[in-house]
Amino acid sequence: MKKDKNKFKIVAMIIAIDTGGTKTLLASFSNSGEQLKSFEFKTPKNPTQYLDIVHKIIKNEFKKNTIQAISIAVAGICSDKEVLWANNLGWQNFKIVENLQEKIKNIPIFLENDANLAGYYEAKQTNNSNALYITISTGIGSGIIIDGQISKALSKSEIGRIAIEYDGRIREWETFASGKAIYEIFGKYAKDIKRPKYWLNIADRISRGLLVSIPLLQPETIIIGGSVGEQFESFNIFLHQLLVDNLPSHIVCPNIIKATKPKECVIYGCYEYAKAKLTN
Repeated sequence: MKKDKNKFKIVAMIIAIDTGGTKTLLASFSNSGEQLKSFEFKTPKNPTQYLDIVHKIIKNEFKKNTIQAISIAVAGICSDKEVLWANNLGWQNFKIVENLQEKIKNIPIFLENDANLAGYYEAKQTNNSNALYITISTGIGSGIIIDGQISKALSKSEIGRIAIEYDGRIREWETFASGKAIYEIFGKYAKDIKRPKYWLNIADRISRGLLVSIPLLQPETIIIGGSVGEQFESFNIFLHQLLVDNLPSHIVCPNIIKATKPKECVIYGCYEYAKAKLTN
């Protein structure tokens, strides 16, 4: 009898880790981009605890010789090897790649900001080579994509922290327009808000940061993701009109679209980024 060689073939995988301000999603992907296993846990504020959980899942759930690379996204400012500052987690100068490499040797580990990776993925999916990706969740982050790639010159941008006058005082954009702010203001998560007048208010809050960003960056397309982005249909008409009415007359209002995977684009971005790194 002829043996089926493919039956026992080892599947090469990329491990993707979306480290958010509230929760972390760890998933494995096949070479063809199929999501295989996934695990979710509350993101520890303690970096050591975070590494221990990640290491335990990888050690217990995956065979080391099947892992091609580990790709990590963090909601914060990152270098290639280090989380320089993650505001919602309180992480600073966290040598995440070096510390994880001590536990998991001889496997490439890539690190990037979560919104950059989400923007990278979404720009590829929507065929937008020059795009501004905005994630509106616990905070507000951005991915600036130029010629189909993450802009290295602007990769450390913190769009959610731009200073804007709102309600008579200078405030950071994400303090009054993020998902966290929306919950504090309306007492509901974005998914539970139904009243149009509330969504007009939310659209106004979102527009304030975009009215600053659009003249500066002039993207062809703005892609909105995150937990608030999931509710895009509830506010997109209001948002578009606010931008058209308030942008300078010579500045074209970009096309504004919903992310194809508002809550999963970061984890898929991890996969796409690692795949590109491995082939370069």
